[in-house]
Amino acid sequence: MIMISVNVTKVKDFIILGIPGLLPEYYGLASFVFLVVYIIILFGNIFILAVIIFERVLHKPSYLIFAHLAMTDVIFGTLTIPKIIARYWWNDMITPFTTCFAQMFFVHSLGAIHSFILLVMALDRFVAVWFPLRYPAVITNKTTSIACSLCWTLTFIRMMGIVLHASSLSFCDIRVSQCYCDHASVTKLACGENVAFVQEVAFANAMVTLLFPLSFIIFSYFSIIIAVLKMSNTEGYRKVLSTCAPQILTTCLYYVPRCVVYITDNLKVKVSPDARIIIALLYSLIPAAVNPLIYCLKTADIKAALIKRFKSRKINMALKSNTKQGHKY
Repeated sequence: MIMISVNVTKVKDFIILGIPGLLPEYYGLASFVFLVVYIIILFGNIFILAVIIFERVLHKPSYLIFAHLAMTDVIFGTLTIPKIIARYWWNDMITPFTTCFAQMFFVHSLGAIHSFILLVMALDRFVAVWFPLRYPAVITNKTTSIACSLCWTLTFIRMMGIVLHASSLSFCDIRVSQCYCDHASVTKLACGENVAFVQEVAFANAMVTLLFPLSFIIFSYFSIIIAVLKMSNTEGYRKVLSTCAPQILTTCLYYVPRCVVYITDNLKVKVSPDARIIIALLYSLIPAAVNPLIYCLKTADIKAALIKRFKSRKINMALKSNTKQGHKY
């Protein structure tokens, strides 16, 4: 009790418990699964970034948005999963106070950035479908870059205030019931009069981050569906669906689990701590792992660029082999 009943000035470390109900005999399996997920996130999203950077055909606003999403996924996975693996592989449960709050800052910042970039993506498709003649003038690489940069910059500024507010609390416990430091799990350990206010401010901020983009995204894609149903051109109908399908899938993977968590919280539905942690991991990591696959399979331009690249490589290899055989004779 002496160890965990301390003041904020004396807290040097937090203990990351991970999934409390996970039995020790499954620690090795859990760390292996997280390692596989991390490898998929890392290589899948870096692959998407490389394709978009090196294929000039993909230097378009919609693919620039994909690149920003891939960057958020890579950074988020790198900042969270290695620590989770260390927790279960080497039983490394200690996280310094400053490291914990730095992780909290980036975890929530990257989540909010992802949300607002999905908003930019929906706006891009909305203008493309409803105002196709104005699209080339309004949605350019420059305007898209500015919009995405503002998503990063303004979110970092906003989240800095939220995290600094939380770091000013006094803590009566240091055991974090989560696989990484997030605002809700850490502030539950705090004590004092200001805790409720800090949590309410953070909750209001989360609602703005979640509901404002989601409201516009729902409106945008609903409008796009109406526009598609009015189309008489079959080719245009297919093109719109092929472009919007991966974006709708990406949006659903990001928002649906989060909405479930917030709804269960507001309705006071009792969910076990283990289930809540697993749901948080699912909506944090699964979209990052699945998004590259969605882009490659559902986006015609990326598939065409990859097929063209592989065909040209085969032709070059065939030419080199023929040249070598010619030199032998």
